[in-house]
Amino acid sequence: MNVRSFQLSDYKPLTTLLEEVLTAECYEQTMEAFARQLSWDSDLVLVAVNQSEIVGMIIGTIDNNKGYYYRIAVSPDHQRIGIGKALVTALRQRFEQRNVSKILITADEHNEPVLPLYESMGYVATDFFKSFQKLSIVTG
Repeated sequence: MNVRSFQLSDYKPLTTLLEEVLTAECYEQTMEAFARQLSWDSDLVLVAVNQSEIVGMIIGTIDNNKGYYYRIAVSPDHQRIGIGKALVTALRQRFEQRNVSKILITADEHNEPVLPLYESMGYVATDFFKSFQKLSIVTG
């Protein structure tokens, strides 16, 4: 399994993965944020590839010098084998290379099921970003 930056050729398999994993409402919100993040900084959109198949992805963003894990998705057939952790670790390295002041996890109603993943990696409740003010990639 390899984690790398998003490439334009990943678009169709990635959207198929997101449609499979996310609810319809979450998919719509994620696709808007995904497009916005690609236009601003595509290096913070990572994919996990296993034998030429995209099996996971994570969208990150930097807002006010803070790094945010926005959305993570892993194919149901590939969950619980370390792909989510590999994606989080790779994105954390990118945040650290950019010297963000803090790394936070966007905790909205759609991310609740994956919060235990972050907790298993040492993140605590104060690292979860729940706010009435939305991230730039969500609001534009």
